[in-house]
Amino acid sequence: MTANWLDAVKWDDKGLVTAIAQDAATGRVLMVAWMNRESLQLTADTGIAHYWSRSRNRLWKKGEESGHLQTVQELRLDCDGDVITMQVEQAGGIACHTGRESCFYRVFRDGDWVVTDAVLKDPHAIYHSH
Repeated sequence: MTANWLDAVKWDDKGLVTAIAQDAATGRVLMVAWMNRESLQLTADTGIAHYWSRSRNRLWKKGEESGHLQTVQELRLDCDGDVITMQVEQAGGIACHTGRESCFYRVFRDGDWVVTDAVLKDPHAIYHSH
């Protein structure tokens, strides 16, 4: 595989692109994160989602601590070249560090954010550093 496909991506001024992970079976958005060239290349090479952690300032393989890996079924680039979508199989059914299926577990109702999704697993049982 040549790296020319990476040149089609419009990286921002920090060398990042928005990446959206969706459940391959349901289409539900599980999470939004950032990728750099290296993480996108690793994702393509391994079939496991890799991201760039802005808070940790390093590469991050999704599930490296929790075991909740994302196996990538399909990668897509939007028309402007500045957003990646990934259809993934989410190991353990948990994508969010809060122990929920999706990071999008709050719905705006009656002027406030309402939590609609249950915690599937206590984050303290997932991450030993919390």
